[in-house]
Amino acid sequence: SSSGVAIGHDAGATGGSEAPATPTMGASGTQRPIEWTAPASWKSGPEKPMQAATYLIAPAGGDADGAECAIFLNVGGGGQANLDRWIGQFTQPDGSPSASKARQRKETINGYQVSFVELNGTFNAGGMGMGGPSTPRNGYRLLGAIVESPAGEVFFKLTGPEKTVLAAAKDFQALLKSIK
Repeated sequence: SSSGVAIGHDAGATGGSEAPATPTMGASGTQRPIEWTAPASWKSGPEKPMQAATYLIAPAGGDADGAECAIFLNVGGGGQANLDRWIGQFTQPDGSPSASKARQRKETINGYQVSFVELNGTFNAGGMGMGGPSTPRNGYRLLGAIVESPAGEVFFKLTGPEKTVLAAAKDFQALLKSIK
């Protein structure tokens, strides 16, 4: 069964065995927590600094590596600045700016405004500046979404080899559609 995760003071109110309940991350008691249901095929990853949750996605056929969906709450700088930073973590094989290749859109899901970004190229990020130098990863894809909620912005960032991320795209959409 898939598990739910809540962000806010009611974090312990959801059940589930795969994903641990997340601690309160700066939300006030008057704000409604954000909850989502992780896809059953995704595995809870190790706890990481600044991340509300990490999910690991098995590699699709032909890909050596799996993908990772990292979820953050109230990252500094706001929504568009973070989308721009994510886009900046990619370079293009033809040398063109990644911003010109990124597909961005907005939609409303369950009453929440959601900003999306999708991009492929060479991924050059080490994880929020916490790790050592990153190794450029060719043929990677980003699916990102930022949900504007009463508890603050919730950032969903799925990165990995292109085939694996494309195979996980429906699950990523299902996760976002489960937000309440």
